[in-house]
Amino acid sequence: MQKRSKLDPYVFWPAIAVLLVITALLVGFQDTVAPVITQALSMITHQMDWVFEFLTFGIFILLLWFAAGRYGKIRFGDDAAGPAFGNFSYGAMLFCAGMGTSIMFWSIIEPMYYYQGPPFQIEGQTAAAAEWALSYGLFHWGVSAWAIYTLPTIVIAYSLYNKGNKSLKISQACKGVLGSKADGWIGRIIDILVIWSLVGGLGTSLGLGVPMIAAGIGDLFGFEQSTPLSIGIILIWSVIYLTSATLGLEKGISKLSNINVYLALTLAIFVLIVGPTSFLLSYFTDSFGQMAQNFLRMSFYTDPVHQSGFPQDWTVFYWVWFACTAPFLGLFVARISKGRTIKSVIVNMLAWGTLGGWLYFAVMGGYAMDLQLSGAFNVVQSMADNGNAQTIINVLNTLPLAKIAVLFFVVLGFIFLATSLDSASFVLASTASTSAGDGEEPAVWHTVTWGILMAVLAISLLLIGGLKVVQSSTVMVAIPILIIYILLTVSILRWLRQDHGLQEEQ
Repeated sequence: MQKRSKLDPYVFWPAIAVLLVITALLVGFQDTVAPVITQALSMITHQMDWVFEFLTFGIFILLLWFAAGRYGKIRFGDDAAGPAFGNFSYGAMLFCAGMGTSIMFWSIIEPMYYYQGPPFQIEGQTAAAAEWALSYGLFHWGVSAWAIYTLPTIVIAYSLYNKGNKSLKISQACKGVLGSKADGWIGRIIDILVIWSLVGGLGTSLGLGVPMIAAGIGDLFGFEQSTPLSIGIILIWSVIYLTSATLGLEKGISKLSNINVYLALTLAIFVLIVGPTSFLLSYFTDSFGQMAQNFLRMSFYTDPVHQSGFPQDWTVFYWVWFACTAPFLGLFVARISKGRTIKSVIVNMLAWGTLGGWLYFAVMGGYAMDLQLSGAFNVVQSMADNGNAQTIINVLNTLPLAKIAVLFFVVLGFIFLATSLDSASFVLASTASTSAGDGEEPAVWHTVTWGILMAVLAISLLLIGGLKVVQSSTVMVAIPILIIYILLTVSILRWLRQDHGLQEEQ
């Protein structure tokens, strides 16, 4: 019999109230609020660029130190216990939780933006711009991004399985610093901020995924893209999600993730075989070499002299966005990491997540670039004329067996967002529960409530055009999230020192 955790009214009701009030304000006063949010976002990315770049690189180095040293051998939970999930299922859930519709969207579109507006004062739409286009995609969706995701995972898992804090909450993972204050109002504020950042992050996934899937369905069945079509897509996602959520973590999310990995690999291999195989492999190899050679330069690029804004608009924005959504992935992956060592979790997350992103950028991004450079299809012109979502479908339509490729892409997108909603609702319910410890899951009605709330919120925002404002507002929690990252880092270092001594002592 599955143990169910109880609702935490001190987090659940304030979080619901905050979500409804902030969303109502953002939507009701869009004309006033949107410029303020845009200005605040610009201030964060331009004035604090160096902070987030040092934070991201510092986290990466810290994780390497953990994995390579004695702390890497520490197991989450009972030393005798094996991993709760097999390597394939575990890797599949990591791949799906981190990849999702965002990678499907950006793997095709992002390199084309860099081709048009490259870094380092390179002229756009030139051979030099094409050489940097894929390199930056690999950089932004590589180990740095996954380092941002991995740190919260390690701290939460250690808190849950080794410190006996039987609650899947970021506030409990900060207990190494906050002590008993983590159980009070400071802890509740942290958890409510995490819930807001998660809901906003999902808004971004919906904002990218819905138009893309709608364009694919429109292409397959001859429908015109419309609001009813978008609402229908969200409702179908909700049905898939609700079915999976009622089955629980192992039968639901795990099974969906396994299916999706096979679909994602099949589509990527298909494009690799029927596309310009030699160019795709060669372009990825060259881009990987350039990214590896310039990794430090790209990690700390702020362009203070020329002030092009490239690193702020792309790299820093991504690090901020990933940091805001990382608690969600950290909470979810921590829940499925029982029995694994710190080293195993770090290596799996950095490897699976990075390889999943690189696979799609190498194949889909490389294919789009080949179309552009060869003159077979003007991707840049299509982006200007038809928008990004339709351009993705137009690119797929240049493939042999195009309709099958588009169908595969649509199905893949459906399941990816279903697994994202599935994971998110589980984490939201866990965060708003009194405990979600070993062997416990939130009540089904609680998980389903968050799923329905997210679907209703998405449809409401879609109807009144407020989705973009809510997406941008997510990044507004960047400064509190920065403080949370510092608390998490100090917390895990204190715990490891208390429980296992200084790493150098033995």
